[in-house]
Amino acid sequence: MKKSIALPPAKNRIPIILAILVIANSSLIGQSLVTPAVTDLLYPAQSAKMGGFVGEKLEASYENRILAQDMDRLVEPFRHRNETSCWQTEFWGKWFTSAVLAYRYQPGARLKGVLDSAVTALLKTQTPDGYIGNYTEANRLDQWDIWGRKYCMLGLLAYYDLTGNTKSLDGARKIADHLMGELKAKNAILVKKGNHRGMAASSILEPFTLLYTRTNDKHYLDFAMEIVREWETPDGPQLISKSTVDVSHRFPKPKVWFGWDQGQKAYEMMSCYEGLLELYRITGKTEYKEAVERTWANINETEINIAGSGSSVECWFGGKHLQTMAVNHYQETCVTATWIKLSQQLLRLTGEAKYADAIEQTYYNALLGAMKPDGSDWAKYSPLSGNRLEGGEQCGMGLNCCVASGPRGLFTLPLTAVMRERNGIKVNFFVEGSYHLQTPGAQAAEIVQQTDYPVSGNITLKINLPKTENLVLSIRIPEWSKQSALTVNGETVTGITAGQYIDIRRNWKLGDVVNLSTDMRGRLVQMGETPENIAILRGPIVLARDARLGGVNVDEAVKPIVNKDGYINLEPAGLNTNGIWMKYTALFQLESHKEGANKPVPLVLCDYSSAGNTIDDRSRFRIWIPQLFDPVKQN
Repeated sequence: MKKSIALPPAKNRIPIILAILVIANSSLIGQSLVTPAVTDLLYPAQSAKMGGFVGEKLEASYENRILAQDMDRLVEPFRHRNETSCWQTEFWGKWFTSAVLAYRYQPGARLKGVLDSAVTALLKTQTPDGYIGNYTEANRLDQWDIWGRKYCMLGLLAYYDLTGNTKSLDGARKIADHLMGELKAKNAILVKKGNHRGMAASSILEPFTLLYTRTNDKHYLDFAMEIVREWETPDGPQLISKSTVDVSHRFPKPKVWFGWDQGQKAYEMMSCYEGLLELYRITGKTEYKEAVERTWANINETEINIAGSGSSVECWFGGKHLQTMAVNHYQETCVTATWIKLSQQLLRLTGEAKYADAIEQTYYNALLGAMKPDGSDWAKYSPLSGNRLEGGEQCGMGLNCCVASGPRGLFTLPLTAVMRERNGIKVNFFVEGSYHLQTPGAQAAEIVQQTDYPVSGNITLKINLPKTENLVLSIRIPEWSKQSALTVNGETVTGITAGQYIDIRRNWKLGDVVNLSTDMRGRLVQMGETPENIAILRGPIVLARDARLGGVNVDEAVKPIVNKDGYINLEPAGLNTNGIWMKYTALFQLESHKEGANKPVPLVLCDYSSAGNTIDDRSRFRIWIPQLFDPVKQN
């Protein structure tokens, strides 16, 4: 439920003269030919330019990962078609869809040339019957073959949407037609193919649904509906009927972890649900949306940890309540990026603040924590304590799945920070920069954010419109911000509720200024009783101890000093050096090993994304701080 308030025009305006930029519409060029049954509530900005820390990370990934990728190496496996089990063909599509997102954020001739060449090179490998892949004829449809075809289709469709190039659309159609024909000729059942109860193969639902909307060819819609029908058979993953079951307990523990019987595979499951939401938009079948919403809520409640991600050995395992432990192969970056992507889908569709809250938590912590500081590489797994380690190479491709996936989550943010809705403009995320979009009155609007958030909790929004317009400016109040203050041109806005959007309807005009102050007090989170662990958060940022910051051993049991209101006093800890974004000092009580207590000592904490995340050396870090067991205080 939203809070809404209408403000009367202010008598005194703060004069701000900023040029209003009229920009080209960056929406789809390859237009949909199908009228959806359900339309999104939110639409991306036409363009954005982010500054500050996030802007630096986007630029680093753009230059050192997207443009640095050897595109020809990604295409090479398609030329040989001699594979029997590996997943080389996913890498082209993952990198390419990341590159398209990066180009939409920052169009440039160099990247456009790379995109053009990548599509041309891939299409040259397409066989006369339409196959694009690298599997031998005898092994087609097996293992990761269909999964790879999915990513080729997604890449080709993304290029069509960007450019309107029909050769790319035709290439995607040929892949789809060949797959449907091959399944029929071999009398094969899709959900019995590939891995993880057919979720890997049947996640091709997403590009088939997108292909239908861009061609209006009912064969593709029929195939999409057939996929969902097969899901609900005894052989399928039952993603709709089991949406009421915990994601970690939908099927028995398999004898072979990475095989067909594994029904808890996190990344592939969420990929299927992304496709189901696309099908919901076309059909309006409410059971599709409800299944995704229930599953999202279950993942959030039972799996997503304090850093905003989860999974062990790439599968759901009921990990939320186990996160204080040392977990094997924890928090796969493919899972992190796909959780963001699924949450972005639901945010677009519903406009609900809980999805934006979840994205922010994951983006600033798990996602940025997995990215190497210079943007060139991504961790495959990211523990909550220990060391940051690079992932290994997969399939002889010079990278792994997570290196390809990380930027897919990273570049979702720029055009969704400020979005268009039917009655106005919605501010979802707070990042320094300039955001351009069209108003309900068809004006070219610019929203300028001036902020160093989340270093501080202060955000200034400047509204630039050619002429006055009555519309709603909707601003997210983060769920953790229990004390927030909002003004428009110095006038206080009331009715603010944490975890909701505040809607401000008024006649907006050039020079209007909105100021938001969020609650940056240090918060304490406790998990467990025996043993007990605590973690400290500040705004959306999870704080950690890092050996580089000195003090007692990072694994030592230390107890933070909490003030009378239950918060922790955090003081900035000097210049941020050695690759650390944020540092804060707090007082902690140490074990005295004597009858009397020691005086509290100051210890320095840093943001989780910086903790242990170094280029030249390894540094042990820890989010969850162990607490001393005290039998005197036990019941």
